[in-house]
Amino acid sequence: MLKPLLCISLLLPAALSCSGQNPIENQGAWFKGNTHTHTLWSDGDGAPEVSVAWYRENDYQFLVLSDHNIFQDQERWFPVSEDGKKRLKPAELGQLIEQFGADAVQIREVDGQREMLLLTLSELKERFESNGEFLLIPGEEVTGSYKKHPVHINAVNIAEVIPALQGDSVSDQMNKTMDAIVAHGHEHGLSTLAHLNHPNFGWGFTWEEVASMRADRFFEVYNGHQGVRNHGDAEHASTEEIWDRANMLRMTELDLPPLFGLATDDAHNYHGAITSQSGRGWIMVRSESLESNAIVEAMKRGDFYASSGVTLVDVQRGDSEYRIEIDAQEGVQYTTQFIGGEVIGEGLNDAGKVLFKTNDNPAIYAYSGKELYVRAVVTSSKDHPNPYAAGDKETAWTQPIEVASKP
Repeated sequence: MLKPLLCISLLLPAALSCSGQNPIENQGAWFKGNTHTHTLWSDGDGAPEVSVAWYRENDYQFLVLSDHNIFQDQERWFPVSEDGKKRLKPAELGQLIEQFGADAVQIREVDGQREMLLLTLSELKERFESNGEFLLIPGEEVTGSYKKHPVHINAVNIAEVIPALQGDSVSDQMNKTMDAIVAHGHEHGLSTLAHLNHPNFGWGFTWEEVASMRADRFFEVYNGHQGVRNHGDAEHASTEEIWDRANMLRMTELDLPPLFGLATDDAHNYHGAITSQSGRGWIMVRSESLESNAIVEAMKRGDFYASSGVTLVDVQRGDSEYRIEIDAQEGVQYTTQFIGGEVIGEGLNDAGKVLFKTNDNPAIYAYSGKELYVRAVVTSSKDHPNPYAAGDKETAWTQPIEVASKP
């Protein structure tokens, strides 16, 4: 449990009904997807078709290629590193030809330098998409920094590149970028989503800055890149602690709804390097169809969960109770913690409190009415097979529901 937080201003009165903010009637099927992935188009080490093929072959239903500050809609030739010191090595080019065929890989030579043509998003869609089975959602990691603090925002379901912006602070730059992403969606008639990436990367964001997110309300609670410091340290909150502290601040002082948490793998490595591999974290979205707008709208309703290995059959965030049914594996134990936030005294909040802990399946928590929000974490006894950090267990994180009226 986190220590009580000292509120820095008077609590603002506001009342939001539970039924008005949360998906009580859940419909559709679960679709597995990743919204944060890199290729040779930016700083990944794999051709885009290698990345897309991996996700499709490993039972993902949707994928966002979120290369830095670029949209895959232009002609780009990538140099082959003949000495093997850079990203596209001759051996990897050979593997690409073996995997997809010589006719599928275009190579040219310019002034003695071999180059390979990168596939565009439209070409990838034509090659890999299948109606109702696999979908590529256009995206970008809008990448900037404020005084050496990384400010990386993923734009999901976009029509063209969104330029990086500058701000007067970390929070201002984050919100300006998110405003631009949301405005882009309105301009192009798309359901567009913005999510804050890896807040502890470079110690880029404090929990207060994460709490100030206004245009959208998504952030990565889990990122599989081994350099992003999910677990925090003695001086910095973990991403889960950030989530709870930020939500309490949003709900008690900023008059904002709670944040939703994503898991991503932030994949860069497809040829053996272990820093940032595919398959470490993903989201499961309950949607009536496998279509870009439908997936994003389901996420905006909070009808999704984040996972690093645990699969859920059902999540019901109802008026009186929170219910989770786990797709349990034989011989594996599951512990569900229902976590919430309460106001415990004048100017004091209790954030990240474990309200109830159970090994039951389904796991059910009945609201007391004192909670401002409730979310759940399901932890498996099974080790993650390819972990972000040694000792990590397979886990699922469900989205918070607003329970009680704000004080």
